[in-house]
Amino acid sequence: METPFILAKLVTLGLSLAVSYLAYHGYRRNESQPMLYVAVGFVFIGAGAICEGLIHLVFGTSLVSAGLIQAAIVSSGMVFVLVSLTK
Repeated sequence: METPFILAKLVTLGLSLAVSYLAYHGYRRNESQPMLYVAVGFVFIGAGAICEGLIHLVFGTSLVSAGLIQAAIVSSGMVFVLVSLTK
């Protein structure tokens, strides 16, 4: 894989984990249940951001299958964020 591609994925993962940490910190400080959902959602979004290439390389799946798995993981993270906004 190309180095810029890996770096971009790592930056995305780092940013999503930073948002997750801050949201979790807000949850602990204010006991705000929606912030916990935001934290969990961004963990899923960050994991989904890096999983496509890993799944393709490690398990030898097609790019379409790996992309489908990535979309499912990112979508579940978005559902957590959406739930947090409705509470």
